[in-house]
Amino acid sequence: MAYDDLRSLLRALEREGDLKRIKAEVDPYLEVGEIVDRVQKSGGPALLFENVRGSSMPLAMNVFGTDRRLLKALGLKSYGDISDRIGGLLKPELPHGFVGVREAFGKLGAMAHVPPKKVKSDNAPVQEVVLRGDDVDLDALPALFTWPDDGGSFFNLGLTHTKDPETGVRNLGLYRLQRHDRRTIGMHWQIHKDSRNHYQVAARRGERLPVAIAFGCPPAVTYAATAPLPGDIDEYLFAGFIAGKRIEMVDCKTVPLQVPANAEVVLEGWLEPGEMLPEGPFGDHTGFYTPQEPFPALRIDCVTMRRRPLLQSIVVGRPPTEDGPLGRATERFFLPLLKVIVPDIVDYHLPEAGGFHNCAIVSIDKKYPKHAQKVMHAVWGAHMMSLTKLIVVVDSECDVHDLHEVAWRALGNTDYSRDLTVVEGPVDHLDHASYQQFWGGKAGIDATRKWPEEGYTRDGGWPEMVLSDPETAAKVTSRWKEYGL
Repeated sequence: MAYDDLRSLLRALEREGDLKRIKAEVDPYLEVGEIVDRVQKSGGPALLFENVRGSSMPLAMNVFGTDRRLLKALGLKSYGDISDRIGGLLKPELPHGFVGVREAFGKLGAMAHVPPKKVKSDNAPVQEVVLRGDDVDLDALPALFTWPDDGGSFFNLGLTHTKDPETGVRNLGLYRLQRHDRRTIGMHWQIHKDSRNHYQVAARRGERLPVAIAFGCPPAVTYAATAPLPGDIDEYLFAGFIAGKRIEMVDCKTVPLQVPANAEVVLEGWLEPGEMLPEGPFGDHTGFYTPQEPFPALRIDCVTMRRRPLLQSIVVGRPPTEDGPLGRATERFFLPLLKVIVPDIVDYHLPEAGGFHNCAIVSIDKKYPKHAQKVMHAVWGAHMMSLTKLIVVVDSECDVHDLHEVAWRALGNTDYSRDLTVVEGPVDHLDHASYQQFWGGKAGIDATRKWPEEGYTRDGGWPEMVLSDPETAAKVTSRWKEYGL
């Protein structure tokens, strides 16, 4: 099962030699970011900075920086563990005999431990210490100034809790948080995000919005905050599904929200309608700076924490970064869901170099002319996949995770006068390449075999690929040691 809290995961990583304690004093201004970026890009261990200048709070970094560590944190052997479980739930079959009935009830029973459960404040480690009013001092928390042209210091792994003022449906999201002063946080709520919608609904009603930000949460909760779930799916339900157990929650002290009882630090406050401050610039996951823009400014009224808390953060910047394993988990976890929306898909891949949302490589079992184009438009209509800027469609035998093979198909199987589809639509808020914000051009490349019905009229039809003779290949494999190679 997944780890119940961050510190138990860190202890386990340290026992295995996959965590390094940094005892030397480090500066959160540029120095920590440079260290972490180097370690992460070299595939190094998780880091625990014990002496961060200006703060008595240790700082955990690069915790999810490898697939191995993220899988360990979530209690999984492979990302396929969860995708298989999701696929099983999405395809309920009529039971056949006693065994089938038992399996059907087993699916229902497995869901019983998924919903979060409430615990009392006395049993919530995150409320061992409570600071209110003028005792709140965000400068005591180690925020990072990562890149030279950043607009200030940021918390990059605070999980933001809000709820819809009209429906009461909560949302858990991961957004960067700029520390404006000792009691004010900038909320970078992008145009397509649920929390931004909650804020706009509250502002329209002339109400302030309660907000709670949790740091150092149980790993399944932290991952769930990054997942592109539909607005009506509770992230804590999903976290419990991943973790294999119910997530313990506690009521906040000053706002009508719940947060993980086993978090390290929680910030509570009310967001007043129209209270905005300039936020950014920020060196983002695109590898470029996003510009300064006005975003809501949250006044913090209360901080709760453990007696000896630690903070978790990540470095955001040019890939590869810690976003990589998180993005790969999402890619695998959501394959069964994407197949429900677009059943034509055999497999798909979201390359990290494209920030996961800029490019999708999709394989299909082609069944009719222009099947690839149908799939492109279906993907552009699938929730947050609508932000995908480039879709490459290949035949089913192509390994979408082998970028060399994908490139060979995309570069060689295309006549761009016919196989290139260009459209316009929404793009990510952070996209710097679109000529105007929020929408721009997108492309689809049909790299499948072409059929005569699609206008491919060359004599002999589509050529066969060059492949080894199977009998000779088997013979060479069996004699390989004899060759002395």
